[in-house]
Amino acid sequence: MKNSLLTFALVLTSLFSFSQDTGVNITLTIDNVKSDKGNVKMSLHTIDTFMKGKGLESGKSEIKDGKVTITFINVTPGDYAVIAFHDENENNKMDFGENGMPLESYGMSNNAMSFGPPQYEDAKFTVADKDLELSIRF
Repeated sequence: MKNSLLTFALVLTSLFSFSQDTGVNITLTIDNVKSDKGNVKMSLHTIDTFMKGKGLESGKSEIKDGKVTITFINVTPGDYAVIAFHDENENNKMDFGENGMPLESYGMSNNAMSFGPPQYEDAKFTVADKDLELSIRF
């Protein structure tokens, strides 16, 4: 009886472990960072978190020859947007001038740039069942 319960628990645990790894990898590349000083931060958002604080996942990368790559692993299917910025002074925040304009480079998925704050609908992309490779421009 003990062996049967142990075997059942092991099988159930194995199935649960495999079922958690059904997401998609999203690899994001920026190849026009203006300097190698500081780092680039990216965050993955849904409509509920976009421009409202911390994203679902965040990543940070050192810059090498003006290029960075960050991968979000095991993302479940759905609609998302990515925001990225060059944290040149490494203070972990986007810096703004007195007039409210950004002092550090930034970009978002779909390379949507507009006057005013970024909009989720402009940056939105859909994750389905295949890994994605996206490029963001600053």
